[in-house]
Order: sequence, then structure tokens, then C-alpha cells
Amino acid sequence: MAARGGADVVYPPGVTPAARTATIEQMIMVGGAGVGMATGGYAVVDVETTGLAPRRHDRIAEIAVVWVDRDGNVTDEWCTLVNPRRDLGPQRVHGIRAADARRAPVFAEIAADVADRLRGRVLVAHNLRFDAAFLAAEFGRLGVSAPVTRDAGLCTMALAPTYLRTPSRSLAGCCAAAGVEIGQAHSALADARACAHLLAGFLDATPKPEPWADLLAGTRPWPALPAGSGRTVARGVAAESADYLTRLVDRLPRVPAPARADEYLALLDRALRDRVLALEEQDALTALADSLGLSFAEVTGLHRRYLSALALGAVEDGVVTDAEHADLTDVAGLLGLPATAVDTAIADAHRAKAPAVRLDLGDAIAFTGELALAREDWLRRTQAAGLTVTGSGVTKKTRLVVAADPDSLSGKADKARRYGIPIVTEAAYAGLLADLRVRCAR
Repeated sequence: MAARGGADVVYPPGVTPAARTATIEQMIMVGGAGVGMATGGYAVVDVETTGLAPRRHDRIAEIAVVWVDRDGNVTDEWCTLVNPRRDLGPQRVHGIRAADARRAPVFAEIAADVADRLRGRVLVAHNLRFDAAFLAAEFGRLGVSAPVTRDAGLCTMALAPTYLRTPSRSLAGCCAAAGVEIGQAHSALADARACAHLLAGFLDATPKPEPWADLLAGTRPWPALPAGSGRTVARGVAAESADYLTRLVDRLPRVPAPARADEYLALLDRALRDRVLALEEQDALTALADSLGLSFAEVTGLHRRYLSALALGAVEDGVVTDAEHADLTDVAGLLGLPATAVDTAIADAHRAKAPAVRLDLGDAIAFTGELALAREDWLRRTQAAGLTVTGSGVTKKTRLVVAADPDSLSGKADKARRYGIPIVTEAAYAGLLADLRVRCAR
């Protein structure tokens, strides 16, 4: 039987419609007495997370919601990255970059937006227990008891054996058996879309009234929440520039020209004193750059020089405070520079004050994130090289931090930036260890 989205849904041999209905009734998550009609149908959810323990320290890093009506038609979709304010965990699996997550809203900013997407609809997910647990934990951290328990929705993983001839429980396996294209695996939106097409196929194969009519007839009430921000951030946003700088592409000459940088930087400094770049100030800067014959690349270079000068002032006392880091981030955003430019500017400023990083025997090393090489292996290599490993976190005595992603949002990485401690990749750290071995062998 062909289902919407290309899913070929079949009944296992020997299963009568009556038996099929009885089986489904046992598998579905039947909700309690509900309030309000779920006239919107279904809300198919998928979350990408920093790990597997929602009740401990793992968080949602991306969430998608796809609306499906009672006939199996997709009517809307919504997705955003979420800043987990911690390390992103298995980045090799979900592929989310810290540079993107840094710009995303925290869950508190979008809690009401998520609630609006789920309210009045039957919650659906592939492995509903997992997604519901993370949603409940995120709302719980805000003091909100959300009706997102696994007994208030449908799980396509639990329903799959009734409709599909496959022993697989995974979303990829079920989609392969149903003829559904999954798209980019471990992307919240791609997975939610795939789950929605699975659901559509199941709906096509299910006579009405559905065995889960209780869920469709009434949904659990949601508590009142403050208005959401309405802000969403997609993957790859760190590579984009969304401010006035993009307007210079068509306005400025592409050939190099002598730059009277002081005039442009003086006007830029005056415009940014209040850390707001008004439209008339943008126009003034654009006109000045045009009149000075500055190319787009030259303007970008001047913006980086300006940020670097601010960073030098911030590191003068040896510590970049949270307020100073926030100010640099604001300026970078106004100048059309990526968030990573701030950390680069700070690192460059520290290097300007101190010699290049190199390791000496006894130096303390910290690790953060889910590393490509097992952490136990790094610990052995570190200790074998005559270095120590910090066990309780980053202190001012820590020599450097090894991270899976130099843009890591972990607490260790944030503290390292405040203290001016270098954050290096595993590859860079391996090079430093090799350099230490060579020097010790002399």
C-alpha cells in the first residue's frame, strides 16, 4: 500500500485488520483525560542532543517540529539550533558546529515557541521516550511541567513492526523499509521530516477511527509561558554575514586602492561608542569607504584591525572578563565578523603579549568535549610526556585546554578564554607533544 511521501506500508502476513488494531492499541502511548481538541493533528518532533542523559547534564542542541494533519499531509515545519551552554558532545554524529550554536537562542528563549508548536497536537517521534525525556527536562529546568511524557503521544518506532517488514528499529532502517528518503541523517529537521513521512504511511494503512482516537480527541493542557523570542538559527549561520557590510559588495570597488584608514576608523569608532550602528551611521560609513576608494576586502581588514585593538585593551590586565567578552562579541556582530573572530582576536592579543605556546615538563593540561581519540588514551599520552592532567577543571595554572572544537561552549572552554589560556585541537596538541619529546631528547 503506497503511503504519502513514497512509503510502501505493508501488513505482516496473517495479521487481520482486527488483530492489527488490537496490536496498535497496545503499542500506542494512550494519554489520560485531556483538555482541548487536538484539531491540528500531529506534531512530529526530533531533537539532536549533547548526549544521552537529559536528567543530568545533557541538553538539546537542535530541535525540529513538523506538523502533520489527520490525513497525513505535512502542513508546516520549524527548526532551530539551541545554545546548550555546554560542550556539544558527539559532533562527529550530529555535525553541529560550536560557532553556529554560539549564535543560537538558549532553550528559555524559545520555550514558548516550542510549546506553541506542540499545543493542541498529538506528539509524535521515532523513539518517543528519548525525545520526550529531553523536552521534559528542558522545560523542567525552567520550572515548567510540560505535558510531553511518552504516554501522551505516538512512537513510530513502536508502531513500525505492525506496518513494516523489517527487524530494524532505527529511523534509517524503518525509512529504508518504507521507501522514505531520510536526507541528512542526524539533522533534526531531516529526521523529523522522515518520521512525518513514516507517520503518513501508517495513517494511510490505518482505518478510521484510529486506535489512538483518544489522543486526537483531547490533549493535555499546557501551562502559561512568557512570550517566546521567535528567533531561529540554522546550521551554517556562522559563515554568513547579515549586517550592513554585505551591502558594500555592490557599492565598493574591487581593485586595491590606497586606504586612508585613520579617517574610516575614526568614524567607525565614533559610530560604535554606543554599541549601536544606526541606519544613517551605516550609510555614512558606506559613503566614506566609497569616497576613500576602499575595497570590500580592505574594509573587512579594517574591521578586524578595529576588533583586534579592542581585544588588546581587554587583555591588558591578563584577564578578559565576561563583560569585555560580551562587548567584543557585540562589536564583531556589528562589523559583520563571525563570533569566532572574537576568540581569534583575543588569542592574537595574548600572543602579542607572550611567546608562542609550547609545553614544558609538569605543565597542567585540561580536556573538554567528546574527543576523536578516547580521553583515556590522551591521559596516558599526556602523563607519559611528563605533563599533568587537571581533574577538577580549569584554573589559572592550567597551561592549555585540548578541545574537540576550538569554539567549544563548555564551561572549561569559557573559563580558559577568560583566563587567556590557549584552546587547541587534538591535532595541535599532538604536535605540541611531539615538540616536547624532541626538546627533552636533546
